[in-house]
Amino acid sequence: MKLRLYKVLMVCCALAAGVNICRAQSPSPDLYKAATIPDSLKQEANSVVRYKMVENFVNAPGELINKCHSIVAVLNEKAIDETRIMIPYDKTSSINSFKMNVYNADGTLIKKYAKSDMYDRAAVDGISIITDSRFKAIMHAVASYPVTIEMIYETENDNAISYGSFLLQNPEQSVQDTYCKYLVNPGVAIRYNNVNTKILPQKGTADKMETYTWHISNLKAFKSEEGVPSWREASRVDIAPVKFQYNHIEGDMSTWTGFGKWIQGLNSDVNTLSPARVAELQQMTAHLKSDKEKAKFLYEYMQQNMRYVSIQLGIGGLKPFPAAFVDQKKYGDCKALSNYMYAMLKAVNIPANYAIIRAGENAEPANAAFSQFRFNHAILCIPFKGDTTWLECTSTTQPFGKLGTFTENRNALLITEDGGKLVNTPVTKAEDNIFNSTVLIKLNADGSAKTDIKISGTGEYRNMYLGLAEIPLDKQKEILLRSMHIKQPSFFEFKPAEDKDGVKQVDIELEYDKFSDVITGSKQFYRPAAFDIWTFTCPAAEKRKADFYFEHPLQKTSVTTIELPEGFEVETLPANQSLKFTYGSFDVSYVYDAATNRVTGTTKFNLNKHIIPAAKYTEMQQYMDAVAKAQNKKLVIRRKA
Repeated sequence: MKLRLYKVLMVCCALAAGVNICRAQSPSPDLYKAATIPDSLKQEANSVVRYKMVENFVNAPGELINKCHSIVAVLNEKAIDETRIMIPYDKTSSINSFKMNVYNADGTLIKKYAKSDMYDRAAVDGISIITDSRFKAIMHAVASYPVTIEMIYETENDNAISYGSFLLQNPEQSVQDTYCKYLVNPGVAIRYNNVNTKILPQKGTADKMETYTWHISNLKAFKSEEGVPSWREASRVDIAPVKFQYNHIEGDMSTWTGFGKWIQGLNSDVNTLSPARVAELQQMTAHLKSDKEKAKFLYEYMQQNMRYVSIQLGIGGLKPFPAAFVDQKKYGDCKALSNYMYAMLKAVNIPANYAIIRAGENAEPANAAFSQFRFNHAILCIPFKGDTTWLECTSTTQPFGKLGTFTENRNALLITEDGGKLVNTPVTKAEDNIFNSTVLIKLNADGSAKTDIKISGTGEYRNMYLGLAEIPLDKQKEILLRSMHIKQPSFFEFKPAEDKDGVKQVDIELEYDKFSDVITGSKQFYRPAAFDIWTFTCPAAEKRKADFYFEHPLQKTSVTTIELPEGFEVETLPANQSLKFTYGSFDVSYVYDAATNRVTGTTKFNLNKHIIPAAKYTEMQQYMDAVAKAQNKKLVIRRKA
């Protein structure tokens, strides 16, 4: 599902930069009236930014103040996120003031909110056991639209490792006037980088501060295209420090090399185990011949004995907990577990590199030309000669040397003794994500049926079935029926089976009181499969602008055997079909064996590349439609004369 950039993310971006202060301006009273919105800004828009002023003060490395005053017209319930806000803070940041005013369509003030009206919560995520992060939030319940929301707030952060981003607009949002201003102490430099925009700041001076001002006006709304990560279409300007200070530890972010040196310094005193533990690990691996065998043994040892939890406490948000802590407590976050794996490898004299990365499905890769902190995960790299191996240290199930789509297909910042180096993680291949199934459907004369589906999955399919095994049966059923287009059964059972060598097996048993689509006279009509091997279609587009992103490339095969009822025979088999497009293929064939009275259907679907160029979108869309039609053909059986 596509990520959307809502107000909460805009606030988080500002806070990541450092201190965020919002101060009131004196906008025209007409800006509170919905009737004064220009018609051109209503087109394709669910909300309109009537006015926004954001001022960021960078007084010293690590110190940033931001002042913000916004007036947003919310035109309908699709823009409900504009009526609420969540502002995070911790021991090094604060929310100094906040107020929100609500106006009806005529511009009449109908509701006021103050900071004291906000609710305050710990920023727990279900897996964090150590955190000092909190947030304040508030939401206005809208009775009727349109409504105008005015927000004025001030925050501070003395621990700024990033100076945030100027996000020009959200999808389906137009902008009448927005200003973003940075006021920088002459002794403190900033850098900026444009993403999907060519906007430039106006530079100047004010009150002995260097100023950078970005201004946009009359920006029309745009509709998101399906299958596009938000970072590929959202326009923004990233702001980053040259020198920075985080928890009183100074660093240089002007280059990836310099920032990597800072991370290396953070980790330098936490990646060693006790002499006794080192000796124990050496003894545990003494029988193994190669370094790769030893690394695999230690990785699987960690998977079996350690568990992942999130730790967000002060510098702990960036610095790993000591390897000895993880060894004793048996838990850690991504940084701590990656560092622990590093320490175990060091104990047996295997060189490795800690690495930080932006994880997530089709997440934005780091910009080689603009060093900044936009990472959210840590992994490990072992530079074996001629065979670089990557490890996902938070997973208890991921095979050795396999990252998965969470961190593949992008770059990571490798932390070396010489500093940071951007290197590419592995590219996901279709053969990494294989789905194989064998299906037996036993038809009865009355149109009822029993179905047994046996599936084996690797890569992301393995991960999906491992995850399904952990949730309640009703949720399993809901997800599988929806995602595989399985007909609603009268009986359903999902049975996880063997998980070995990176291959997960599952069985699905189904029973149907009525499996036939139509029964007319002596004839019965059936879909010749228990599920669709491919369920995705995409809308037609006259002119596609952006590349289309699937989660991953894949290979899928299904062999279905349909056992006809006694006294029936095939009247019509679906036609065999072979479909192709530039980045994939679909083949289906059917064979009827009169001797056994069985129909065997073999279906294959391959997606060889998960990023489809915009120029190939129409070809893909037509191909996907053809695949859907091919799977909708009917098997017709009849009673023997």
